[in-house]
Amino acid sequence: MQPDLLKRHSGLVPRYTSYPTAPHFSPDIDTKAYVGWLDALPSDTGLSIYVHIPYCRELCWYCGCNTKATKRYEPVARYLDILLREIEGVAARVGPGPRVTHIHWGGGSPNVLSPEHIAKLADHIRRCFRLAPGAEFAVEVDPRSVDEDTIRAFAEAGVNRVSVGVQDFAPEVQRAINREQSFELTRGVIGAFRSYGVRALNIDLVYGLPEQTTERVRDTVTKVTTLRPNRVAIFGYAHLPQRLKHQRLIDEAILPVTTERAAQSRLAAETLSAAGYRRIGLDHFVLPGDPMAKTQVRRNFQGYTDDQAPVLLGLGASAIGRLPQGYVQNATSVPEYGRRIGTDGLATARGHALTDDDAARAFAIERLMCDLRFPAPELRATFGARAEPIIREAREFLARDTDGLVARDADADGVFTVTDTGRLFVRSICSVFDSYLRSGSPTIGSQGV
Repeated sequence: MQPDLLKRHSGLVPRYTSYPTAPHFSPDIDTKAYVGWLDALPSDTGLSIYVHIPYCRELCWYCGCNTKATKRYEPVARYLDILLREIEGVAARVGPGPRVTHIHWGGGSPNVLSPEHIAKLADHIRRCFRLAPGAEFAVEVDPRSVDEDTIRAFAEAGVNRVSVGVQDFAPEVQRAINREQSFELTRGVIGAFRSYGVRALNIDLVYGLPEQTTERVRDTVTKVTTLRPNRVAIFGYAHLPQRLKHQRLIDEAILPVTTERAAQSRLAAETLSAAGYRRIGLDHFVLPGDPMAKTQVRRNFQGYTDDQAPVLLGLGASAIGRLPQGYVQNATSVPEYGRRIGTDGLATARGHALTDDDAARAFAIERLMCDLRFPAPELRATFGARAEPIIREAREFLARDTDGLVARDADADGVFTVTDTGRLFVRSICSVFDSYLRSGSPTIGSQGV
């Protein structure tokens, strides 16, 4: 790919797991607002639940998540007690009507929990909420700190999808990010989950890491394909040492340059496609039989998903929820989260109430991220006159695109589709419709490639 093209379109842009993005949330949306939004939920609403566990056994230097390393279990146990209280408080507002169709535990590393506490947390969610038959229950795990007792506990708790962090198998890369994890260890953990009946497996990879090369990426992805995970996600590393102090431990001199990052992304995609995986949006790949290959894909704070629930309840420190009225986020620090739960029963620290324009732009950006097509007909059908300014912006972008990022849509009612060249820059394309970026408001983004 031409260096000039990469230079023009590789600036810092949001990942667009929401719109507006989290930097635009305000403390004006507080616990009182959240309570009102919860109370207004219809009794037949479908719910998705995200639970955040902000602890790991050891901190990886590349990590951008809200987490901290601990060798002691006491902080984890105290946190769990607070989390259980929040679950009770939210469930009391929601009531018994809505059904939970999807649960996701993330972090941090949820497998930092003891087997007893895995069972306790899962049971508490089931007691407080009504789960739909066949609800998906997904958990993120760090293979370096999971044993058979933990795997058994997850399986007995009802976990039916596991997301395994890998990043890269090259020892040189692993040393540079403080995450040493062999292929053999990873293969053993995946095999153990399958032996306990957990058949839906995801693997997360990262490109753009220190000491990474295209050959090392090829070797890692090739090894991953032999494990036949149902889904593979390949994220671009976001180097933000000004915000994340632990990333200052990474030597910037050994980070790949933009052209190398682009080559790594392209090679990983080609390798997975050759192995029979179908590409979803920007950076997810699924086997043909996976549910994500058969339904309309959505985008939320965990990335691409087949979760169709209109409401996401975020539980735990820093967790973000999405309701019809807007977004809410809990206090980020564990002490402040605990204080708010102790005082109010909920921990809402900030959020954003969606305007009509926000909702229309959020729809356009999500469909672009998922379908690689500007959704002009659907936008008109859903938002009426509110859609017209956004469609006009899309036409203007098509007219001034001289790099071949988009092509005129064959549908007479459409505007454009993203080309193979533009797929790598789809987040930059989405930023064209981000009115908050245009206003000069702050954002926390990552390199566009």
